[in-house]
Amino acid sequence: MKMIPFTKFHGFGNDYIVIDAVDLVGLSDVGSFARAICDRHTGVGSDGIAIIERVHGDDADFSCRIINPDGSEGSFSGNGTRCGVAHLHHFGEWSAEGLKLRTLSGTKSYTLLDAVGGTYRFLAEIGKPVFDPARIPFVPGADAGYEVAIEIGGAEHRVVPSNVGNPAAVIFVDSFDFDWRAVGRLLETHERFPERTNAVFARVIDEENVEIRIWERGASETSSSGTCSIAAAVSAAVTGRAGRRLRVHASGGITDTNWRDDDEMLITGKAEFVCRGEFAYATVN
Repeated sequence: MKMIPFTKFHGFGNDYIVIDAVDLVGLSDVGSFARAICDRHTGVGSDGIAIIERVHGDDADFSCRIINPDGSEGSFSGNGTRCGVAHLHHFGEWSAEGLKLRTLSGTKSYTLLDAVGGTYRFLAEIGKPVFDPARIPFVPGADAGYEVAIEIGGAEHRVVPSNVGNPAAVIFVDSFDFDWRAVGRLLETHERFPERTNAVFARVIDEENVEIRIWERGASETSSSGTCSIAAAVSAAVTGRAGRRLRVHASGGITDTNWRDDDEMLITGKAEFVCRGEFAYATVN
């Protein structure tokens, strides 16, 4: 048995366990470990883990791996990486205002806007959205344009596929008065998304506000998601439903997004310290 130190943060209720990569040396299967520690009954409980490691080079200061509760590895998480960066500031491992973080979907930039107690607010530049089906990846059909028809559970839905660090599929709705969780579960594993997808249900309020519900790849329903928030924002803008600066309202809170004219996606959000401790894990080489 190995005692593994961890900290826990959340962004608008979307909670992540942060672990130093050094403390996972010797584990035979990080996916199995993630399933154990993320379990809300027998583990610590979270929507995923962020594994932080200092790197050497001009492109980044640290790297961050995101492991989902089902043991799969995500290419990026807006809230998960923000929790990782908050951890570095909270425990004095990083003090500069700006930080570059290497992820599987590229290097992202984080600027600390303010810190009050255990709450940290960051502006993150997370790259440019991708709508090319081959790069999402998404299996295209006969449709032209950003919004395409997909059959889900015997019904046709209009979906905007994109990659905003992770694959995303946004469905615009007039209300959430339907079983969107069932649709999200089917959409996550739909055959036209070979690497699965985040399913986002979006209701446009006005030119500057949109409300969302989230079925997250590898994590099921979550109260917030940085990547799902920006996916809803760029999808609303590219289909002419709203402007390029949007406040995205999820059940956990509001994420401010900005799809700049240079195509860069910006997210402003917070991460809050929850606790720290040690997790007893038995399956170690």
